[in-house]
Amino acid sequence: MTETETNAYDVVVLGAGPVGENVADRTRAAGLTTAVVESELVGGECSYWACMPSKALLRPVIARADARRVPGLRQSVQGPLDASAVLAHRDYYTSNWKDDGQVGWLDSIGADLHRGHGRLTGPRTVTVTGPDGGERVLTARHAVAVCTGSRAALPGLPGLDAVKPWTSREATSSRTVPGRLIVIGGGVVATEMATVWQALGSQVTLLVRGKGLLPRMEPFAGELIADALKEAGADVRTGTSVKSVTRENGTVVAVTGTGERIEADEILFATGRAPRTDDIGLESIGLDPGSWLPVDDSLRVTGHDWLYAVGDVNHRALLTHQGKYQARIAGAAIAARATGETLLAEPWGAHAATADHTAVPQVVFTDPEAAAVGLSLAEAEEAGHRVRAVDVDLSTVSGAGLYADGYQGRARMVVDIEDEILRGVTFVGPGVGELIHSATIAVAGQVPVSRLWHAVPSYPTISEVWLRLLEAYRDA
Repeated sequence: MTETETNAYDVVVLGAGPVGENVADRTRAAGLTTAVVESELVGGECSYWACMPSKALLRPVIARADARRVPGLRQSVQGPLDASAVLAHRDYYTSNWKDDGQVGWLDSIGADLHRGHGRLTGPRTVTVTGPDGGERVLTARHAVAVCTGSRAALPGLPGLDAVKPWTSREATSSRTVPGRLIVIGGGVVATEMATVWQALGSQVTLLVRGKGLLPRMEPFAGELIADALKEAGADVRTGTSVKSVTRENGTVVAVTGTGERIEADEILFATGRAPRTDDIGLESIGLDPGSWLPVDDSLRVTGHDWLYAVGDVNHRALLTHQGKYQARIAGAAIAARATGETLLAEPWGAHAATADHTAVPQVVFTDPEAAAVGLSLAEAEEAGHRVRAVDVDLSTVSGAGLYADGYQGRARMVVDIEDEILRGVTFVGPGVGELIHSATIAVAGQVPVSRLWHAVPSYPTISEVWLRLLEAYRDA
């Protein structure tokens, strides 16, 4: 293009990841014309460098671990994983990093895709610079939704760029298995990727600055996962900082705070996320480039009645499923405001992302799995709730014993002793990821403990832990 084109829409969405796609789906369903701007692959981080590839890599690891705990089967699965087959399985679930299918889906809902880098250039205005350098201006009658997500945040270590460290992107897309891998961090990405690459044949050294893994979950979650990683052969070191990293003749050398040198073929930094808002034109509307964007519960940015920030960029809950939930709320709110409908903004209303505050679920797909929703005991107490924690050893549940010989796990529910509702629930153990939605319903629905007695778990399943938790609460 040699001339700037101008196109008017009801809604312009910046970012075509799962969050942007869901905003577009809701606004199109309401009859609003919608443009979606994307500079990379349609489908975003989750589809190509996060949720889907990581879980595709983890599934064979977990399946083998489970099989090794089953009598009559364990002897058949003692050999190594076929790394090539596992990586090919990962490639299938990323569509080989091609977005044709997701582009087709956008087209099917009637949203217009504009490929290129989008920047706000004033109120309700986005200028897109296409791959050919040409520009087009998109104007929004009702709303612009920023759904650009987050990126890996690297520490300010001198010379780090020259080392070419892995971030979550390289860790989920590598086509080879490094012989030795250093993982820096103790959160979800660090623990999941340590689990994957150790199982595929890497010698993993996990360096954690804090006291333990998964610091935002109940302490026992990180403890059980650390024990399992060590049993699998990983070197897990807590209370360990890294003061320098270099690459010498292809070998990565990390020097710890105590001066110890650790060598590896690759190093992964899983040390947090930063918003992808540094180059989207925030300065044109009086906001700071590179900042998180504060929003109300309808996901509208503070001080801008036409601007929405949905998903990671608002820093409320950096999880794909939670971002998609926000997108459904935001899309409905945009449509309601555009058509003059009454906004249902009260807690748990159709236009209020209430779950962000009290009922965020998460599963960590390690071995064992960790799954939690709502508040931990420490968070509940810090929030001023009068609560009591009730713990159950999952190995005492018949379904757990049938699931795996030597089953090890733990469950906790945090009960508000004034309202007699659950403030949070945590499960750790093989297969517990599929338990968490029942807990999410209990927390989000504020189901009284007295009513939970009537939700009878099937016997013999691991979900019978619910009965054990209620009995423990009654007998305490």
